Amino acid sequence: MPKSIRDAYGEALLKYGRDDERVVVLDADLSGSTKSGIFGKACPERFFNVGIAESNMTAMAAGMASVGKIPFVNTFAVFLTSIGLIAAREFGSYSKLPIKLAGAYSGMSDAFDGPSHHALEDIAIMRSLPNFKVFVPCDEHQTEWVVKNAIDDPSPMYLRLSRDVFPAVYSPDASFEEGKGNIVRGGSDATVIACGLMVGKALEAADRLAKDGLSVRVVDMFCIKPLDSELVVRCARETGAIVTAEEHNIFGGLGSAVSEALCRAGVQVPSAFAGVNDMHGECGPYDKLQHKYGFDADAVEAKLREVLARK
Repeated sequence: MPKSIRDAYGEALLKYGRDDERVVVLDADLSGSTKSGIFGKACPERFFNVGIAESNMTAMAAGMASVGKIPFVNTFAVFLTSIGLIAAREFGSYSKLPIKLAGAYSGMSDAFDGPSHHALEDIAIMRSLPNFKVFVPCDEHQTEWVVKNAIDDPSPMYLRLSRDVFPAVYSPDASFEEGKGNIVRGGSDATVIACGLMVGKALEAADRLAKDGLSVRVVDMFCIKPLDSELVVRCARETGAIVTAEEHNIFGGLGSAVSEALCRAGVQVPSAFAGVNDMHGECGPYDKLQHKYGFDADAVEAKLREVLARK
């Protein structure tokens, strides 16, 4: 059975950080939820629970980074990219210190805690910060690679993580490259460019349309910044229609990044956005929130049929 994204993250932190004395882990009193506590239990001398002080935590991480440490900063995405933002901007973006911000419970995955705990604007915020790289893994195997890459790459990073189990898209031996999206399903009639949870949903929607004789390509754009603009443009030219799919506001996130790439290249094709339509959510079961707010397979299928009708 697949692991949850948060469990895969916690285990990868320990796997790649246990024997690397540069790795330190900070948490804002949520280590049981973020799973950073897996590392903390094994390496208590390099684990720091700072309490509910997200801004101070991010600034502390910057201090550690300035003396050669690789700090992973952990709390819910909504707090990390709001309360922790000023320190992220000054010390990660401006000063280029290699702080690794791990935003747990992204999107609406903290379902029953409601809009105060949902993060639907975090991609937009973090990709707008100069020098930050932004990653959104879609399964446990990609999550492990994202952690290892964060240790190997001396850049400030935002890792967008979920609390939930996502269906496995990749095998354990899959390889990934920063700044390169992956075509996980071939197709010629339209392309879905998705990230995170929505990669699996896009594959489900593509299966449905295949029954009607429609061929849909699915791209996993796990690295939103730097974006694989070359792949975006190639898919638009080859399939003639683009749908983006994300568990995020349709403004400022993956859809906006893809649209910017197409605009810069002067490529015009029918396009649509599957995601949250500029609103906050509510408390409720996660699957029902996905359907109501437009980030499930039904939404992707509807957007695909829309763009195909406009070709």
